[in-house]
Amino acid sequence: MMLVEETTVPQAAVPVAQFKEHLRLGTGFSDDGLQDVVLEGFLRAAMAAIEGRIGKILIERAFSWSLTAWRETDRQALPVAPVSAITEVVLVDSAAGETVLPPASYRLVPDMQRPVLLALGGALPSVPYYGAVRIGFLAGFGPEWSDLPADLAQAVMMLAAHYYEYRSDTALGAGCMPFGVTALIERYRTVRLFAGGR
Repeated sequence: MMLVEETTVPQAAVPVAQFKEHLRLGTGFSDDGLQDVVLEGFLRAAMAAIEGRIGKILIERAFSWSLTAWRETDRQALPVAPVSAITEVVLVDSAAGETVLPPASYRLVPDMQRPVLLALGGALPSVPYYGAVRIGFLAGFGPEWSDLPADLAQAVMMLAAHYYEYRSDTALGAGCMPFGVTALIERYRTVRLFAGGR
């Protein structure tokens, strides 16, 4: 299985100005924009870390997910949430030939934890021998920073500020996040109730 981010978070959706306010950086100086690139980098790193921890995509973008077999015959849970649309389902044979499935043969079942690609009228088509299936989809809370739930937006600001304040510190353990950040994102973490179930 391979998940590929086809588009990135657009620069306009990265809240550099709000982050400056959060950090209480001074304004009105001739070099006000000097740190913008650095601050944007910390925000992007914080978003990526939180997305990785909770399995949710914050700012909407396009993904493609390739797999070599369906998990179930009539449905396939998608690897991230929330998913707003499935843009394509393509069978790829061993010679790299592609067959696009008609959109009328499947539908998206939205879910904040495990969105699902569901076959309509029976089963999903067989994945070609030594081939794969590629699912294209749009995921994220929305295209703008203002589409994020307030607690997730605050968690990103807090984690980005932590990265900024401790940018030279190498003593923290792997995966370390401030307690306030983990408390804010905890309710968004994917809960697995079934061993390999739906």
